[in-house]
Amino acid sequence: MTSTPQPPPSHDIVGIGFGPSNVALAIGLREQRERAAADPAVPAVSGVFHERQEHFGWHRGMLLDDATMQVSFLKDLVTTRNPASDFSFLCYLSSVGRLHDFINHKTLFPLRTEFHDYLAWCAGRVADQVRYSSEVVAVEPVRDAAGRVAQLDVVTRRADGSLERSRGRNLVFAPGLSPRLPDGVTAGERVWHSEYLLHRLGELDPGAAPRRFVVVGAGQSAAEVADHLYRRFPGAEVNAVFSRYGYSPSDDSPFANRIFDPEAVDTYFDSSADVRAEIMGYHRNTNYSVVDPDLIDALYRASYQDKVNGQERLRLHNTSRVAGVNERPDGVTVTVEHLPSGKQTPIEADYAVFATGYRPGDPRDLLGDLAGHVVTDPQGRPAVERDYRLATSDELTCGIYLQGGTEHTHGISSSLLSNVAVRVGLILDAVAARLPSAATVPAQGR
Repeated sequence: MTSTPQPPPSHDIVGIGFGPSNVALAIGLREQRERAAADPAVPAVSGVFHERQEHFGWHRGMLLDDATMQVSFLKDLVTTRNPASDFSFLCYLSSVGRLHDFINHKTLFPLRTEFHDYLAWCAGRVADQVRYSSEVVAVEPVRDAAGRVAQLDVVTRRADGSLERSRGRNLVFAPGLSPRLPDGVTAGERVWHSEYLLHRLGELDPGAAPRRFVVVGAGQSAAEVADHLYRRFPGAEVNAVFSRYGYSPSDDSPFANRIFDPEAVDTYFDSSADVRAEIMGYHRNTNYSVVDPDLIDALYRASYQDKVNGQERLRLHNTSRVAGVNERPDGVTVTVEHLPSGKQTPIEADYAVFATGYRPGDPRDLLGDLAGHVVTDPQGRPAVERDYRLATSDELTCGIYLQGGTEHTHGISSSLLSNVAVRVGLILDAVAARLPSAATVPAQGR
């Protein structure tokens, strides 16, 4: 007699991706269960996360030694949700013996490498909730007796090629951001996206001495790449290409920074489409295509010193765009068009680096036929509730929540660290409020 395969254990949350957002959620789950152990009135919420990387990593290719965060350390993974949490950045500093050193540093903005260490420290402490080397390849419906989709099976591929399933009453998508290149540009051996800068540089022969780089982009990453290459390769010429007249400073003033407050998310969410567009237009300079003023000053100083010394290693091609890229085994030709005149100039370089931003992941890519249950707005984008739950048809009763990809509904902080702790709290509260009584006991196993 053939036995019937047993279904996988059900979790209250199955998380897809384990970057900072879902690490923060895993911390929230742990703290929720600790409260539930002390107070039976608090529901325990179970969860498991899948991450295709072998271990935690966050923009490792841009962990430049002297680059600092653009967000206050107080906007870490927990503080704005739970100031007493022992997962805070300050607790991390205490654990590694640098608390007083940091206090004496008198800054709100830690080194990016240091903040990455903090994130990895947090991820390591909740590692029991995550499966690394586990790539999600499909999401399949699990229907109840009435035929409604009450749960979802997340199908994952392990490093050995085997497939596994995790069943959840709720999914939380945190797929992160994918590097974006301009139309007609393809990444290659000599054409890179800034996301992989340090990886690519690390692959170069130790004795390599590149003669010329082209860096495309006007934002913080582009400026950091230009600065890094200029200093790392003192014999190389760095050509910075951007459509603006010059690098524009980011607006980090106190009133403008209110755009990242949780209350600003409420305001944005409750606004009409026209008002949302106006708000985004007014405050894009807090985050998009802008550069830290100190870095702008450093680059200008380098450019000016070059002119004084008659070498001009840092060349700024402003009011310009890339009109073509031709990669060869021995180099790359980047054709730069000067926008006012239309004149096109080919630049022969060893490597071209495009710091041209990212695009958010779309959960519908993994949902398959279930994507048809997702409600969309007039522009075809997913409709999202205030608690970050995808709006779906009545046939789908389980919850699908988004951490990222909600800028059109929740504003500029959608993919940033600023509101991650508060967002996690909203998602946890929403999931806990929808739990059936039988789901208050954590699922066994993973």
